[in-house]
Amino acid sequence: MTITIDQLQVGDDAGAWAAAGFAVADDTCHLGSVAVRLTGAAGPRGVRRWVLSGVTPEAVEEFVAAEGVATVVADAPPVPGTGAPHDLGVTQIDHLVLMTPNIARTTASLEALGLDVRRVRDAELAGSPVRQVFFRLGEVILEVIGAPTGEGEGPATFWGLTHTVGDIDAAAAYLGERCGRVKDAVQPGRRIATVRTRELGISVATALISA
Repeated sequence: MTITIDQLQVGDDAGAWAAAGFAVADDTCHLGSVAVRLTGAAGPRGVRRWVLSGVTPEAVEEFVAAEGVATVVADAPPVPGTGAPHDLGVTQIDHLVLMTPNIARTTASLEALGLDVRRVRDAELAGSPVRQVFFRLGEVILEVIGAPTGEGEGPATFWGLTHTVGDIDAAAAYLGERCGRVKDAVQPGRRIATVRTRELGISVATALISA
């Protein structure tokens, strides 16, 4: 069975996402096949947990014990989102970023959960070498980042989201000064821009990428 992300629970106010051009109904924002539930800014910020389909409770228990990532098994098959179009032009989540102090450990934990490594890439982040390991959960790519030889302890943590937009120039114009410069992405033929989330009251590092 394919493992997919049914829901992400994020510690932000719904109004902050709505002001950034996301269509929010009550506390939920549908991004492609994933429902983002905005649980408010009163508690922990960022991505608090993910809800997965296609996994067993036993595998999730082992994954949480190893990685400390709050994970819930969906109690029903995912229902396709029926949310309104987003003013920002977002069509789906392109990828979700998970940071880890121990890339080998987290890679093994995700494989034990039932995911397959799709790609490994060595790069730099803020001048330091990093290793990126990629997995796919339905339409969403999971990008795991850590030091190539890191053997640290402690939990893995969600860091950011990159959203696919139909027209990245229009999305950047919509956000104005709240969006960084549109530039070429690492992926050939695609372009990317970073959203200035602090000015929007959004706690998740966010980028926009062309289709």
